[in-house]
Amino acid sequence: MKKTNKERELVELPLNQILAGDCVDVMNALPNDCIDLIFADPPYNLQLKGDLHRPDNSLVDAVDDSWDQFSSFEAYDKFTNEWLSAARRILKPNGDLGDRILS
Repeated sequence: MKKTNKERELVELPLNQILAGDCVDVMNALPNDCIDLIFADPPYNLQLKGDLHRPDNSLVDAVDDSWDQFSSFEAYDKFTNEWLSAARRILKPNGDLGDRILS
């Protein structure tokens, strides 16, 4: 059964902890406007068929693990929309979202 926002607000939040689990499920269990910072390292859907080079011409080591594989671009877009929507809902008005940059 899905919790309402009012039920979510009654949850005591864990402080100074990393919340492990499926990111969308974990964020959906939290109340609105309750998080100061989200640091994300989401799948980038880099299912490369050929080589990808950085501006300095060094080779990007493509991810081929199952967590970064989607059945279609639509499935990837759906996942991305779900986690970003959940993140936006739980971030405080002055909260911040950090994202790992490909290096």
